[in-house]
Amino acid sequence: MIRRLDLPDSAAPAEDGLRFAPSAARNLEPIAAVLTAHLPNRGQALELASGTGQHVVEFAARFAGLTWQPSDLDPGNLASIRARAARAGRPNLRDPIPLDACAPGWAPDAAWDAICLTNLLHLVSTPEAEVLLDEVPRALAPGGVFALYGPFRRDGALVSDGDRAFDASLRAQDPAIGYKDIAWVEARLLEAGLAPRARQEMPAGNLMLVTAQPAESGGKAR
Repeated sequence: MIRRLDLPDSAAPAEDGLRFAPSAARNLEPIAAVLTAHLPNRGQALELASGTGQHVVEFAARFAGLTWQPSDLDPGNLASIRARAARAGRPNLRDPIPLDACAPGWAPDAAWDAICLTNLLHLVSTPEAEVLLDEVPRALAPGGVFALYGPFRRDGALVSDGDRAFDASLRAQDPAIGYKDIAWVEARLLEAGLAPRARQEMPAGNLMLVTAQPAESGGKAR
């Protein structure tokens, strides 16, 4: 489901005709630093909700042993990703695919060595988030890593004035959406069999949560 929301990046101008999100430019380095510590050295990586494509193009350059699959539901984002990928010319960056990560049944069994998701859970409803968090573990190969970034509630509370204002703005546009509690997210992933790797504090009060599918006997090469 595509929601047309008024977000902080919504009025950002295009960069040479490509969609550009200032927040994606700001959070790239902190996210990449955490990924460096947790991603496998090789394999197949899926980025859910790739948005403008700013992140996945950089990930393909920085984590060259992984083959990256961008995805998104918005046709405009798919066009932006495709244009950025063509400009980057990375052999390990696939053509983007249309994918609704909140729709049941999207996950192929044990297909991905890494799945990355940035800034989506607060923009979808709780039932949609439940579907996404149920599907991701099915899609991870043994030893596969799930890296999730975004703003969250902590023990049911919003931790800053900025979070309170943003969450209120989201709920005013659609009462079904808004910040999810990080403990709820962790519990769902744990129930699905993923093991915790890291919960990293990030700039602007965000969090990076890293979990992993248990490895097969003997472990997975990194």
